[in-house]
Amino acid sequence: MNKKLLLVIGICVTSILSAQETKKVERLDSVFIDTKIPMARKNSGKVVVSITSEELQRSPGKSVAEIINQVSGIEINGSRGNDGQNLGYFVRGGRNRQVVIMVDGVQLNDPSTISNDYDLRLVSASNIEKIEIIKGASSVLYGSGAATAVIYITTKNISKKNISATFISTVGTNRAANDSDNDLAAITNSVNVSGTLHRFFYKLAFSNRFANGLSAVSAPEGSEKFEEDIFNRFNTQADMGYKISEKITVKRFFAIDMYTAEFDDFSYMDADHQTISEQLRTGGRLKWEYGKGSFVLNDSHSWLDREIESSFPAKFDSRSSTFDAFGSYRIDEQLTALAGVNGNFSRFNSFTIPFGETEFIQNVSEETANFNIVDPYVTLNYISDFGLNVNAGIRLNNHSAYGTHFVYNVNPSYGFTFGKSNLKVLASYSTAYITPSLFQLHDPLYGNVELQPEDNTTLEGGLELSKGKNFRVSVIYFNRDESNFVDFVVLDPELFIFQYQNIMEEFNISGVEVEVFKKLGDHFTISANYTNTQADERFSLRIPEHKANVEIGYALKEKTFFGLSYNYTGEREDVFFDPITFESEMVTLESFGLLNFDISHQITNTIKVFANVSNIFDEEYEELYRFQTLGRNFRFGFELNFQ
Repeated sequence: MNKKLLLVIGICVTSILSAQETKKVERLDSVFIDTKIPMARKNSGKVVVSITSEELQRSPGKSVAEIINQVSGIEINGSRGNDGQNLGYFVRGGRNRQVVIMVDGVQLNDPSTISNDYDLRLVSASNIEKIEIIKGASSVLYGSGAATAVIYITTKNISKKNISATFISTVGTNRAANDSDNDLAAITNSVNVSGTLHRFFYKLAFSNRFANGLSAVSAPEGSEKFEEDIFNRFNTQADMGYKISEKITVKRFFAIDMYTAEFDDFSYMDADHQTISEQLRTGGRLKWEYGKGSFVLNDSHSWLDREIESSFPAKFDSRSSTFDAFGSYRIDEQLTALAGVNGNFSRFNSFTIPFGETEFIQNVSEETANFNIVDPYVTLNYISDFGLNVNAGIRLNNHSAYGTHFVYNVNPSYGFTFGKSNLKVLASYSTAYITPSLFQLHDPLYGNVELQPEDNTTLEGGLELSKGKNFRVSVIYFNRDESNFVDFVVLDPELFIFQYQNIMEEFNISGVEVEVFKKLGDHFTISANYTNTQADERFSLRIPEHKANVEIGYALKEKTFFGLSYNYTGEREDVFFDPITFESEMVTLESFGLLNFDISHQITNTIKVFANVSNIFDEEYEELYRFQTLGRNFRFGFELNFQ
């Protein structure tokens, strides 16, 4: 084994096994995702975005992508259209393969997809407790792919009572702008039962989302409306755990997620195509709190089958196992060390029907389409008593196909206190390492086994001013450099020969993110964010230069909540394939703004009702060229809580 790998693993094991008493960290307004060590937000060197359980409760019926799309610096393309629309994760000018999705501490991925990303359409928002997002290169803590963001999803907490249950039901319209059809076409139902019996705890969750009424592709002007495309998803999950002692807890889960999504032809014509995606997941968590630190082991194993029924039918099955084991140790009152090992083992098979044939044949085998990653990492976190805080770390990427590669980060910050206010000045320099996906390497039509990994560096600097939980404003500047970028290259347009290749040019993306939150008295809250993204032309597709979100909330006697939000998205460039000329052409998508209204009322301790109107002015707009988006729609429902 590589000597460098042995050395870092040795450091990890030493840090994990040595331990004495730990000092409890203040939980109020704390963060975790940026260091994997719970700490007060004022001591963190990053601006971490937290979507709390209260905010999620005010978004019933919305998809995970819709909720995340309101965060500064993020554009989830496809979140405003047909539920089955493919999603593009555009963060700070990046793409899907540069964003890591975490669920309960473990990275999820699909080795059979082009970007090796995880499909958020499989996730039900009704089973989520909170979402934390950290932007910038985070490969030291989260491995290959964490170049622009980590989206960390935590599922619902388990009740401390013997049994409790929550039922949520939402119905609404699902229409495009200027469509006269106002039938109820979107239904979401969920049930969550959990409890604690002495040392044993459990949770059972089920949800279903059905949406009709909206076609994937817009019909040409003057022609009849295209057929509606159905989306239907089911999620089930069972959690069981046992508290062995006050310091040691174990938990295991079993989950089945599946959806059917109808879609239209790539030539922008109506078609009876559909994708069927089915996933089985299992895994768990071991947490051991000891002396001056803690040890955590998270693991997840997924089996995912996907079938595409279209003019080009295909089947995929992928397998992925991931673990993350890390331990922290408080060396003294100011210095904490964290060491861990992160592993991912991926493989996939694919099947297609050759032209003129009727039976599937295998064209990619897991015997060749597989790779393993085992990465040790170490970080140090220093919190001074005079305002200086520094987080620094290093990871050794150890890839079965690409050997070893170091990534690192340095993240200093300095805090000033003015009475009850805190001013944080922060900076960071981080590197990231993105390996090509198995699809990009082994696809028989477009794959290229000569591909090399991408390198990313991110420089950040900014300010965050806060006053308790009632006021916060932050301004962050970011600058990203990309080299060895993997792109889809046209080799011979006349013969339709394409291939994934590394681009030798270096690319730069920069921008500014501004976030403001203010609570006025006991009733009003105002939050707003603005993002400016300056991207090289190759990276500007579907990414707005200007994007802003504003939300005003009013709580009436803690039982009734009113919310008014406005979402603005600036002009974007898009590219489309012309089925007549067989050439790709550029088009500019116009800017748009959407005004939305929410209301909820707690009738009793058990019953809550809510309603929502989205896109109040029924504005017409495009996220992707020729694809439909949602017009004015109404949603209402109820929540029952039995404690």
